[in-house]
Amino acid sequence: MNLGEPEESFLTVAEVAEMLKLNQQTVRNWIDQGSLPALRVGRRVRIKRSDFDRVLAQSYTAGGGAGAQEAGPSAEDFWGGEPIGVVDPGLGPDEVGGGE
Repeated sequence: MNLGEPEESFLTVAEVAEMLKLNQQTVRNWIDQGSLPALRVGRRVRIKRSDFDRVLAQSYTAGGGAGAQEAGPSAEDFWGGEPIGVVDPGLGPDEVGGGE
């Protein structure tokens, strides 16, 4: 490192999680998926501040961000849009289901 260059600062998983108001496991998942670059030294994980800032800036310009991937299932995941049955609006509550 040159003496004229500023020293790179590093963040812990806990610090990143706190800044983004996320669970630490979410940050670890991003690291494991390659979404957030990190350095591993033994069992310790550190994120370069410059990498964190870059990923955060990209998430704003992309219109979603890393959190958008974690949004969860959509209605389409549960229901494919196929009709499940037809109800005759003329039937009363006692007549629905066959009444046999």
